[in-house]
Amino acid sequence: MGRSRAVHLSWITTVVGGDRIAYRNSLAALAVAVTASLVAGITLATTTETLEELPGLLLLVPAALAVKGNIFGALGSRLGTSIHAGVFQLSPRLDTVVGQNTAAALALSLVVSVELALLAKGVAVVFDVTPTMSTAAFVTVSALGGAIASLVVLIITLLLAGGSVRFGWDLDNVVAPLVTATGDVITLPALVWAAALADIGGVTTTLALVSTAVSVPVAVWGIFSPRPVLRSIMRESLPILTVACVLDLIAGITIEKRLDDFVAYPVLLILLPGFLGTAGALGGVLSSRLATKVHLGLISPGARPRGQAGSDLVMVVSLCLPAFALAGIGAELGGLLTGQGSPGLWQIVAVSMLGGLLATFAVMIVAYYTTLVAIRFGLDPDTYGIPMVTSSLDFVGAFTLILALVVVGVA
Repeated sequence: MGRSRAVHLSWITTVVGGDRIAYRNSLAALAVAVTASLVAGITLATTTETLEELPGLLLLVPAALAVKGNIFGALGSRLGTSIHAGVFQLSPRLDTVVGQNTAAALALSLVVSVELALLAKGVAVVFDVTPTMSTAAFVTVSALGGAIASLVVLIITLLLAGGSVRFGWDLDNVVAPLVTATGDVITLPALVWAAALADIGGVTTTLALVSTAVSVPVAVWGIFSPRPVLRSIMRESLPILTVACVLDLIAGITIEKRLDDFVAYPVLLILLPGFLGTAGALGGVLSSRLATKVHLGLISPGARPRGQAGSDLVMVVSLCLPAFALAGIGAELGGLLTGQGSPGLWQIVAVSMLGGLLATFAVMIVAYYTTLVAIRFGLDPDTYGIPMVTSSLDFVGAFTLILALVVVGVA
């Protein structure tokens, strides 16, 4: 009996990469994130009229959701590293690490939201997504919805950081899923509320002009700030976040082009935020863990993962199947509760798990080699890892989800 138990525990240790506590914490955080994402999915599924009245809004949704995860997930990752390094101090003062990180996150949120709106309109024109909202409507929806969501997600991120110090959590294991979940829950309703203003001509134009005018000096202030941490984050983040926005918008185009399939089975709209969020959260967990271990000198990335890096990759694979199964079951349950059409439980779960497994392999490749490239060029993997991973996964995840729909026979 004792030998059987020992063998069983040894098998679990092998599967989860040798860190059962990290596995349990990550799985619990992913479960909370998937459950919370149902709120975002139900919001999306019950606003199909708004999606049709404001063409191009669905194009913006994956990118707007990802912006919050990119900015505040990276913030959480940097704070997690500072906790491990023993330099964390929860203070709003601009001369502290937390103060400069907070200021950078808020500045980036405004600047990237406006940039995202302008890019969305440009990408819609280039890829012939017609008709679409006006440029002013894009800016109003993105900037106003983003501002509301940013304040809430920032508070949650700081509370998680403070809680990790107080209760001994490893922030790397929980921040990406929980920030993603908070961003999904808050951002989608905020976008829908902001979209209501897109129908009011004078108000829309005024809000768009004010948002754009304010974002420019905010960007200049951050880039040339005398505060070294703030300046470094702004300079390193803006280029990678711009690339991330483009990838997210291409993911949005993929979904916008299949709008009829999603409207035919609105439960797919319930699944969408949880599916993309789970893929991004898995990448965030892996990226955060790798970045912290690089900073602490515990791993030295090479062409092939070795040691603790390999264990982290194994852990992510073991997390993906239960997480995506839960996302599929949750989407079907949400559809039943709200009366949304569905192809059936098994089809939805199969789509989620198949698409999720394919996306997870992309997670491992992108997270590991993004960390490797950041180190080779002397950049902070905390700042580069999560934005690149989550946005790449939105891009890849949109394709793997559509592919799974076709393979399973739903679309």
